[in-house]
Amino acid sequence: MKVPLLDLKPQLESLHGEILEAVTRVVESTRYIMGPEIENLEKEIAEYCGTADAVGVSSGTDALLLSLMALDIGPGDLVLTTDFSFFATAGVISRLNATPVFLDINPENWNLDTVQLEQKLESMSSDDRKRVKAIIVVHLYGQSAEMKPLLDCAEKYGIPMIEDAAQAIGAECRLNGSPRKVGSMGTFGCFSFFPSKNLGGIGDGGIITVQDPELASVLRLKRVHGGEKKYYHRVIGGNFRLDPIQAAVIRVKLPHLNSWHRKRRENALYYNQLFEKAGLAPKVLTPPELHDSELNFPHIYNQYVIRAEQRDELREFLLESECATEVYYPVPFHLQECFSDLEWGAGTLKHSEHAANTVLALPIFPELTREMQDYLVEQIRLFYQNQLSN
Repeated sequence: MKVPLLDLKPQLESLHGEILEAVTRVVESTRYIMGPEIENLEKEIAEYCGTADAVGVSSGTDALLLSLMALDIGPGDLVLTTDFSFFATAGVISRLNATPVFLDINPENWNLDTVQLEQKLESMSSDDRKRVKAIIVVHLYGQSAEMKPLLDCAEKYGIPMIEDAAQAIGAECRLNGSPRKVGSMGTFGCFSFFPSKNLGGIGDGGIITVQDPELASVLRLKRVHGGEKKYYHRVIGGNFRLDPIQAAVIRVKLPHLNSWHRKRRENALYYNQLFEKAGLAPKVLTPPELHDSELNFPHIYNQYVIRAEQRDELREFLLESECATEVYYPVPFHLQECFSDLEWGAGTLKHSEHAANTVLALPIFPELTREMQDYLVEQIRLFYQNQLSN
């Protein structure tokens, strides 16, 4: 049996007519730059996330970049962030000639370790602490980080917090007893509409959620080269506009998002049951849910990620069995070649390094069948059984 990592065709088929109608609407309008599709999507995403505003942008990466630019981050500044995420989280910091400061993850959930953040800020000299101009927190794999202690720490030191929620739109946690969606708690929330996301377009796109109207104005100004009036530029910005065709497609998909979240959660629960029945622990550990189960979406499972002994050998075995998997992510930031000048070295952030060597993402898309899941877990069981007999 062939088990793909992702199959977008069933979703496309179910919405084919609506998507074609939306794309045709944009084409026939001749409003190919900005326009009503962007404006309406911004309102709809802000309402969904529980924020005052949202600003559509060209990608999830540009959402992060523009957020840093809105805070005027540049040379000499420090930005604290996790060591274990998609490259854009760190790359945008260096792109502005600021310096990323990598922090280890909580080994239980792969998100930024709250204790590490507090300890790092406490250990800094007063001068270095003043150079810290932002904290980027990632909601990895579709689960919110532990926002209460992170926000308390950021507030204590007066540092803006950017939520990298590219993988987690709709995921929730509790803040002071109340449910909150990711992207509604920090200074900015950064989202991606990359096609593989739970809410994906038919190309690239992203959006930034924001509560402060003044910061929303800065985002909109810098989104269009820093010009309020055509050819008159008050500040330096960039071309970070969201394509209206992508906005129109996302608007078609948004009403279905919660149902897709629920289906992914059902698939995750079924995986958990299969792994428990197979008795594969501790060789295989299923992903933990950090937050209150009474929340609607304590985890949206953009990825279903297990910890696996002999991960690379297992992945090769699954590939031979036509089961697709992926490693998110094989190299933590501090060991990436492009950051070698920061001189971190192997062994300095051990939990990130361990995660890079053990995590394995299994297919989790909404249309995944029970038969596919049964087959995949059985192949994993056979792999470890063969290891015991060799």
